[in-house]
Amino acid sequence: MKSALFVDFDNVYSGLRRLDQEAADQFARNPTIWMNWLINSLALPEPATPGAKRRVLVRRCYLNPQAYQRFRPSFNLAGFEIIDCPALTSEGKTSTDIHMVLDIIDLLQHETNYDEFIVFSADADFTPVLRKLRRWDRRTTVLAIGFPSAAYRASADLLIDQDDFVRNALSVEEAITASADEAVVPEPTRDECRPIAIALIKQSVAEATSPLSLAKVASMLLSKIEGLDASSWGGFGSFRALLESLDLAPFKITWEGGGVIYDAKRHSVQPLRAKSIDGRKSDSLESKAVQAIKAEIAKAGQAVPCGRLATTLVALDSTLATDWAGKGTFRRFIESLDVKPIEFDWNGSGGIAYDPEKPMAKSAVQHDPSAEWPDKALFKIAKQIHEVTDVPLLTPEKYRNLVAQISQDVSESPFHLMETGKRVRDRCRASGLPISRADVNLVLRGLLMRGHAFEEGPNDSSTLRENLRNNIRSLCLREQIVLDEETEKAIREWIADS
Repeated sequence: MKSALFVDFDNVYSGLRRLDQEAADQFARNPTIWMNWLINSLALPEPATPGAKRRVLVRRCYLNPQAYQRFRPSFNLAGFEIIDCPALTSEGKTSTDIHMVLDIIDLLQHETNYDEFIVFSADADFTPVLRKLRRWDRRTTVLAIGFPSAAYRASADLLIDQDDFVRNALSVEEAITASADEAVVPEPTRDECRPIAIALIKQSVAEATSPLSLAKVASMLLSKIEGLDASSWGGFGSFRALLESLDLAPFKITWEGGGVIYDAKRHSVQPLRAKSIDGRKSDSLESKAVQAIKAEIAKAGQAVPCGRLATTLVALDSTLATDWAGKGTFRRFIESLDVKPIEFDWNGSGGIAYDPEKPMAKSAVQHDPSAEWPDKALFKIAKQIHEVTDVPLLTPEKYRNLVAQISQDVSESPFHLMETGKRVRDRCRASGLPISRADVNLVLRGLLMRGHAFEEGPNDSSTLRENLRNNIRSLCLREQIVLDEETEKAIREWIADS
């Protein structure tokens, strides 16, 4: 797939910096690392020819030399053309967006006939460009740090997951976002998972008389690490990402032919050939997976956590655990299947699968959120805002408690997005009003994106609530939700002072 990449450096760097300075520095100083991830690991937007690989023929970085000249050498070394976009106004406004638009339109009509246009920017001004590219039957891939608008997200063929980019492309220890983690058996954290996985793998390889297949390693970890499931792999997203994060020296790994791990001093490894999966075998595997999913949900009679489904499918075919039939992640594999009428809800608790023809099935696992809201009229408006802007749909009581816990935590400990998010999540649980870590982090990110500096303060509850309300207002305006008197009143009551 012939691709052209356009990077709005100022937009991406400033967005990452608001959330995590380490991630921002990694993006700016090591573009070669995330370029390798983009080329070798990021999925292609559909439809893609089987076996196709991304070839980034054009690499352009648009930056303000007055502010970011120090990062220029890094992008030069990564093979980027650098387009200088200095500030043109006293407010620091640059001409990056118009430069990018003109270059995209120019390449759209180029004789090379580029298949994919990759845009790194959260600027919703690019929405019309994405739509034009779609009309010309070109694929579009977007990385947007922060809170991209609904229209912008919908106009892209592939939206790069922010968490995936930070964790895998930038190799930052903790991702900026985190999934909800209220499973019955708490999933181990990345730091908890690593030492256990290393010990188990090293022991297994040391005891093995021949190279150990990665499928067996995956099944072994799933069975022996409590709470670990094949849908999320302890927050790493995939088995391969987990394995590549481990220091398993002196053992070596090869991913060819299904993959093995071995001790070069004791094991003899013959040249491996990638196993070809003919259409009939692939179809058979997919058919079995569909049947197993439907059978599991029918047997349960209610919604089933995706982690449980992943474990069921791995038990059906252990090779799935390593790479999900080439899809990389459990979710991508599931989305490639035709499991109608089964539907999936990926919000919270790792996701659930349910049969919509059974009205009570979904609520058996995730209860009706409106039940917690005494004011149904307020719930109706809050739900509308939530669906369009992704603002967490928490009750006014939970928001009051959440803001109070944030204020208390930052008064006692230095602010760090991930660590603060963990502590606040735990504080909310202890208070009797639990909130998922994903929702905690969304609120913290919203405050940061709004410009609140926790290091400088003030961090009292009243200030945080007002900044949170202002963030919701700005998101509503961006999504063209009219801030009439009724909506304004609802926002004040939703994020209420008392």
